Amino acid sequence: MTVKPPGLNRLHDTELVAFAAAGGREAFGELVRRHSASVRGLMRRMGAEPALADDVAQDAFIQAFERCADFRGEGTFAAWVRRIAARLYIKRRQKDARWTDLDAAEDPVAPVPDQARAIDLDDALKVLSEVERVCVTLCHGAGMTHSEIAAALNLPLGTVKSHVKRALDKLRTRLEIGPQSERRPAHVGS
Repeated sequence: MTVKPPGLNRLHDTELVAFAAAGGREAFGELVRRHSASVRGLMRRMGAEPALADDVAQDAFIQAFERCADFRGEGTFAAWVRRIAARLYIKRRQKDARWTDLDAAEDPVAPVPDQARAIDLDDALKVLSEVERVCVTLCHGAGMTHSEIAAALNLPLGTVKSHVKRALDKLRTRLEIGPQSERRPAHVGS
């Protein structure tokens, strides 16, 4: 028997998960509608091409639907499904022949920011090496701990911490417009 709750868009994620666990496909569809863009965005920030990001996101939601009874509500549903997606992406990349040695990834030189154009996070992530981008995205995008990342990537904990710190330092530099006195104030209107 499938449970169909009224007013899905007004329900909290935990209520939707409970309905989905009871067989409510419509409830889970609402969760997909709410969170699919953020899962695909995480995959893109981790370095996935658009088609791969879509595939991994879809696989993550299928796995989340199959395991929604396992969701304990200790965190948000969005964070839970992003962790599932991040792990699936890592597994795919590890199967890929190009994902041979994370530590051998070249460290690109960060370009100097152009003060005449806006710099966004996606643009800034491009200056990171592949391993730095993956580590910082898993940490700050998927909410994984350094230990979880080390286990998922099969890297020493200290190496993961170094990659995250180095990535954050590069991002700070890349997103910085100039010294504090030269920074332009935020545009508040006309």
